[in-house]
Parts: sequence; structure tokens; C-alpha cells
Amino acid sequence: MNKIKKLFTEHPHSIGETYFEHLICAAGYGLRMIVAGIAAIIHSVFPFLFETTASDLAKEINGDVDSRKDEAVIQEQTELLD
Repeated sequence: MNKIKKLFTEHPHSIGETYFEHLICAAGYGLRMIVAGIAAIIHSVFPFLFETTASDLAKEINGDVDSRKDEAVIQEQTELLD
């Protein structure tokens, strides 16, 4: 059982999250990516619609991921100093 639990928790813990925190965040990214994909498909047929939606969402997700990485590094450094 412990090996199975480790499969689900090792990565989230490595970035300073619980399994459920990681689940919510990753699912949110996935949903935003789906929305961006649908907007891009609609835009491909109707170029006057959703002109920047997909790229805006991609930039937003990328910025959020970078910010979360920075927070995880700061948290790790703080724990090392304590």
C-alpha cells in the first residue's frame, strides 16, 4: 500500500503540495487548456472570433506555473533554513 500511496503523492510533495491541492490545480490547468483548444478551433473557422483567447490562456497558465515553481523553491529554501 505504501508504494501505491507514494505514486500519488511523491510529485505533489516535491512541489510543496498535497495530493488534493495538486489535483485541483492540475485539473484547473487542464480545463483551461480545453477551453483554449476549443477557442482555437472556433477561431480557425471564424478568424474574427477569439482572436487572442488561446494565446492569452496559454500565457496565463505559463505565468501561473512559473509563479508556483518560484513559490515551491522559496518554501523549500525556508524549510532548509528552519
